[in-house]
Amino acid sequence: MTRPSVFFYVQHLLGIGHLARASRIASALAEEDFDVMVVTGGSEVPGFPGPGVKSVALPAVLASSAGFSGLAGQDGNPVSDEFLARRRDLLLQAFHAARPDIVITEAFPFGRRQMRFELLPLLDAIEAMSPRPMLVASIRDILQERTKPDRDEETIELVKAHFDHVLVHGDPSFITLPETFPLAGEIVDKIIYTGLVAGPTPAAGDEPFDIVVSAGGGAVGRDLLDAALETARRSARQESWCLITGPNLPAGDFAALSERATDNVRLFRFRKDFPSLLKSAKLSISQAGYNTVCDVLMAGCRSILVPFTAGGETEQSVRASRLEALDLAICLPEAGLKADMVEAAVERALSKPKPPAHRLDLSGARRTADVLRMLTSSDQRD
Repeated sequence: MTRPSVFFYVQHLLGIGHLARASRIASALAEEDFDVMVVTGGSEVPGFPGPGVKSVALPAVLASSAGFSGLAGQDGNPVSDEFLARRRDLLLQAFHAARPDIVITEAFPFGRRQMRFELLPLLDAIEAMSPRPMLVASIRDILQERTKPDRDEETIELVKAHFDHVLVHGDPSFITLPETFPLAGEIVDKIIYTGLVAGPTPAAGDEPFDIVVSAGGGAVGRDLLDAALETARRSARQESWCLITGPNLPAGDFAALSERATDNVRLFRFRKDFPSLLKSAKLSISQAGYNTVCDVLMAGCRSILVPFTAGGETEQSVRASRLEALDLAICLPEAGLKADMVEAAVERALSKPKPPAHRLDLSGARRTADVLRMLTSSDQRD
């Protein structure tokens, strides 16, 4: 049997979480002998999409604001219709050249509505191809709350018309899709839970830090970094602090943080060994993004979560509150975050024993490969 080929579309607009999760899945597929091509559409991030995976980089677009209200180029200016048409054409050319067995769209149609200009033509191209590839949506466990109900109805229409399966990368014992997507019952026959997509169990790091602070991709999270740095400067405990700002933090902001760093603080833009740092740490302080939380759960360290809420975002708040209810994290609000709040939370966290053992399924990357292998084998039998 030939290797099943996968055409995996992922667009990161603000942080790097979507790209990181897709990359973990793509690597697991490659390890299971799938021929994987990842098509990216955001700014380049070193180390992604990862080894063993082919990739095509479309001309980059970014979110023009934290509220995801529009698209901008890497220079920050709005993109033109001509630019978007060129992207669309390049995506379709890559698809026709690949002639895949499986197409995966990360987030779409449950998210990434801004990308319909190229994804709706891709859906048409899939329907026109013979043999038609299997089409799969790849989504996280918690979706953004929508203020316009017609958007959910539009999503359902697209799923029913085009998608064969919806892979939900979560553990239903933690949260189910209907809890954040009210119309999930209409597509229950297409939904498959894979477990959370975490990396492998990390080894302890060679360069241990007591407290690891991270701000995801760095496009947002400056207030978290400021408050954490001030807490480290005040600390009488003599802990060693590692602040990871993310690759997208503006250069001026990184320089300003560096000027304020004291001897007990090290600043980095990115650490490839982030999971290992968590394994050695007494405490993680971070936003509540999907991938960071998975890394924290896999490492088993104490956690303070400051969920991202700008622009009406709800996903991280839901995740953080669920983890706090399980005694797996302490939550702080993003709005009005001050060093005094972080300092009190650090004292509380370090006075507690390590988090209790949990039974959340973190095998989502490998499980996704198993599911797609089973589905493609079933199609061949048919």
